Amino acid sequence: MPDIDLDTLVDDGNYLGSERARLENQVILDELERKKKARALAVPTDDLKVRARLREIGEPITLFGERAADRRDRLIYVLSQINAARGEDAMAVDEESSEESEEEQEEFYTPGSLELLEARRHIAEYSLPRLELRYPAQQRIAQQRLDSRMDLGRIVDIRKKVFAEVKKFSNLGSQIGDERPISLVRFAPNNEVLATGSWSGTVKLWNVPACTEITALRGHSDKVGGIAWHPAATLTQSKETANLVSGGGEGNVNLWSLKSDQPLAVMKGHQDRVCRVAFHPSGKYVASASFDTTWRLWDVNTTTELLLQEGHSKEVYAVDFQNDGALVASGGLDAIGRVWDLRSGRTAMVLDGHVQAILSVAFSPNCYQVATGASDDTIRIWDMRAIRSLYTIPAHLSNVSDIRFFHANDLYFKHTPPDVTMNGVDEEDKDKRKDDPEKEFKQAQEEWRYRSGLFFASSGYDGLVKLWSADDWQLLRTLSTDAGKVMSVDITSDGKMIASGTYNRNFQLFAPEETVEL
Repeated sequence: MPDIDLDTLVDDGNYLGSERARLENQVILDELERKKKARALAVPTDDLKVRARLREIGEPITLFGERAADRRDRLIYVLSQINAARGEDAMAVDEESSEESEEEQEEFYTPGSLELLEARRHIAEYSLPRLELRYPAQQRIAQQRLDSRMDLGRIVDIRKKVFAEVKKFSNLGSQIGDERPISLVRFAPNNEVLATGSWSGTVKLWNVPACTEITALRGHSDKVGGIAWHPAATLTQSKETANLVSGGGEGNVNLWSLKSDQPLAVMKGHQDRVCRVAFHPSGKYVASASFDTTWRLWDVNTTTELLLQEGHSKEVYAVDFQNDGALVASGGLDAIGRVWDLRSGRTAMVLDGHVQAILSVAFSPNCYQVATGASDDTIRIWDMRAIRSLYTIPAHLSNVSDIRFFHANDLYFKHTPPDVTMNGVDEEDKDKRKDDPEKEFKQAQEEWRYRSGLFFASSGYDGLVKLWSADDWQLLRTLSTDAGKVMSVDITSDGKMIASGTYNRNFQLFAPEETVEL
């Protein structure tokens, strides 16, 4: 091999290739930096102001087929390109010039009605005692210390028992529910009736687990996007009053009794398709999410609109109330979720982390955690105490369409102390149990309350229903359906049955086989 010196040294043939790769990487990094800065730009949400700003910078105020949300995205892109061309100093100047507008938008209020004021007062009066009931002010710190000192072995035993039951869930049966896809399924509070909504605009009620149709409610002219039961429906609520609410693609929110197949009231106001709906825990209010980029609060008794809430730049798809009734969460196709304080009207927390549209929002029974499912195939768990995302679950292979926590209802708490001596049970142990029935009852009650929120279910467009633990967020059970897309899922308040609605017009029931008698 000849010696190499400066005279014989030749240029590296890969130099041009490496330089090209460096330039390509730099272009990618510059684009990422531009997008990062674009998210920080102060851009108006009002469509008229967006058009005016586009006119100022010499851009077309609208393009063919362009919606308001798309127009705002285009304005953000153009402004970010202008700032990138000007350089960092220009960006700083632009930020300074927008300080005044940011200050103006920092506190944004719209005039509210006296009815809304009364509703906020009622919600505060309803929610505060429930909060005190869970955590009495004078005992809150002491209760937290007691919870932290709960015997680890006891916690492990409860988790093992509950998760062992969850892992026994299997397909109980399938029933054709409609002539078009089943968009939503929801169990009634008595766990004996299942409501299904379909793209045909029909809401049907079914006896479960027999899967026999009770009635069909026809009041929507377009696909049903949301169904919710009154908290006391099928329990103490009169059948002649509002027991069920549904939202349709024509933009209406319908209230239903259990005595008629025609709606009790039709609440109009949304300018586009209505998606998810939810009953307030008090039963006096209903929230509805819509493709008109708003969610609205309705008075059930007067069937009037109390609040039109903006805050999303694109369509609002999901909405859910906290158990205490003080907060409501909304999720939109802008990939942003928001938690709102109904007592003041302020945003309590912004759920910013998903990269695609949020399709489902669910409050945990502990009232401080929120789960969101999105088109990016993930579930995110948010903690309102820490104001951040706790965990991201790679949940499904396609859209996460619905999330439902297990909410235990104390009506279904059953404690049957053993009074029969079985083979292998010590008589002395039996006597000890009889001597302290109160302690045994408290332990059983403690176990029941610990169950609430200990697991949740999710559905996805990969054709699966999945059950997850709600403390370490691990997969417990995967349930297959007979469809490519699962549109919705729900869990009974006794934890003994799960339902799913699918794109192929069916709904399925799942249960531990030994717990269900047909």
